[in-house]
Amino acid sequence: MTKPESKTALKWMDAASALTKNEAVLQWMEEMAAMTQPDKIVWITGEEEQLEALRAQAVEEGILIKLNEYKLPGCYLHRTDPDDVARVEDRTFICCEREEDAGPTNHWMDPKEMYEKMYALADGAYKGRTMYVIPYSMSIIGSPFAKYGFELTDSIYVVLNMAIMTRIGKAVCDALGDDTGFIKGLHCQCDLDKENKYIVHFPQDNTIISMNSNYGGNVLQGKKCFALRIASNLGRQEGWMAEHMLILGIQNPRGEIKYISAAFPSACGKTNLAMLIPPEGLQRWGWRVWCVGDDIAWLRIGKDGRLWAVNPENGFFGVAPGTSMKSNPNALISTHKDTIFTNVALDLSDNTVWWEGLNKTPPARAIDWRGRPWTPQSPEKAAHPNSRFTAPARNCPCLSPEFDNPEGVPISAIIFGGRRAKTAPLVYQSFNWQHGVFVGSIMASETTAAATGQVGVVRRDPMAMLPFCGYHMGDYWQHWLDMGKKIPHPPKIFNVNWFRTDDEGHFAWPGFGDNMRVLQWIISRADDEIGAAETALGYEPNTHDIDMEGLEMSMYDMRRLLSVDRDLWLQECSDARAYYEKIGKVPEELYEELDALEMRLNRGYKRK
Repeated sequence: MTKPESKTALKWMDAASALTKNEAVLQWMEEMAAMTQPDKIVWITGEEEQLEALRAQAVEEGILIKLNEYKLPGCYLHRTDPDDVARVEDRTFICCEREEDAGPTNHWMDPKEMYEKMYALADGAYKGRTMYVIPYSMSIIGSPFAKYGFELTDSIYVVLNMAIMTRIGKAVCDALGDDTGFIKGLHCQCDLDKENKYIVHFPQDNTIISMNSNYGGNVLQGKKCFALRIASNLGRQEGWMAEHMLILGIQNPRGEIKYISAAFPSACGKTNLAMLIPPEGLQRWGWRVWCVGDDIAWLRIGKDGRLWAVNPENGFFGVAPGTSMKSNPNALISTHKDTIFTNVALDLSDNTVWWEGLNKTPPARAIDWRGRPWTPQSPEKAAHPNSRFTAPARNCPCLSPEFDNPEGVPISAIIFGGRRAKTAPLVYQSFNWQHGVFVGSIMASETTAAATGQVGVVRRDPMAMLPFCGYHMGDYWQHWLDMGKKIPHPPKIFNVNWFRTDDEGHFAWPGFGDNMRVLQWIISRADDEIGAAETALGYEPNTHDIDMEGLEMSMYDMRRLLSVDRDLWLQECSDARAYYEKIGKVPEELYEELDALEMRLNRGYKRK
């Protein structure tokens, strides 16, 4: 690649010298500047004065709309291109050296071919534009968990979102020093051509390239791209885990806090659980939940032999529709200041925002997510179903005091879960770590009519990592098994299902804050404080061990919630076996667990 012209290089070197002297960083920046040919280069220092100037520029250029400063201080609205509103799985690639290492769940292209394709699209892509250089840290700067990256972008929207979602600026460069092990990221909006939209990962080079998109999930590279797809590779190489998991702390009446991490596919209540408010009766007794993270967990073995976790992010990138003071008050309160809303409606009565599910009184006049006039009589929704808010974690009323602890928090339990109408009981515990990995590997969720037009279609999503695992899923399961052998005091593994239905199709469990009752049992089991019934699936609560005070449920209802339908589970085993065959390269230990489950079911295994 040619060097940039001297005039551009001089501007670039002058700007860079204020933040870093890392030769590897500077050389890569020079190559990218020569290729993309920006008119101007701006390094993001992390200072509020610079960010405020960029917000003002974004408003002036029509990129952001400033909202009511009294009701939503420091908040803005952004609209994306109507064809650029969600993650694009079919345009997301893992370009490792060998196709077989990407596995059947990832799209692959030869790295050399993909680099040529991406660099052709990036050639001159910044002409007439500014290159923003974002030094950012995943996790607390200086933490043993921390990993550092640089994202180059021509989007102010990306800069301002990354400033919320990650730790940015000069402190990142200082912490990196001369280390060459940083993550390289290039993002070019180009002309948002959907036929040339690509989200590409080169794990062998620790490089991410996003082309022709400006939707957050595709271009906020610290999120799914780095924190899961690239980090899952790093974790495998370095002996740790990057997981699509929330982290929360459960405080009991004695003031003791135990931490859990939990993985759920989409539409299964992950954010609601991360910010759960216990039922009033349990609150009076002193039970409380602390949110450490709502989406991603990095886990390492601590000096004490336990598994410790940190949330590598610094904000929430949440789905707006359905978020309300009833469904998740902590999430909604988190959006009330210093938040960027994307593709929601603008309420013209007071210059605030609105979306379906926020409340029961839609604005009389609004501008919808496409920028068109909207009223309650309009045929289309005011907000896009995948509209988002990017909110600072510090806004969350239940944010854990350990959020910024560089050592993370010790994990007592890992929870898997999905949306199953009849198959999975309310909660069960795996027999051991290996069995728990098996439980996570066959995780599935049933679709809803709102999502697909079909009800009850089972979709496998192992450990909720199907779209985010940066290498072969079989190797990923093997890494889980290997980690279990290395952790002296591993957390216990559980499975939950908030979505069991009765004979009339109604949810049999109230969910939301009442999920705290199940978490209580999980923590008690993690600490070996309570017994359990052994079933074909694992250990289940004795019927009287779930606190039912204040619930309009009978013991009969609870027994039904905990029941195991033998025929349904034999079918589940058959489906799981077929899925394993599709994945290939499945560790033998998981086939052993599948065989053992079938054997327990076939011999009529009863609760004991």
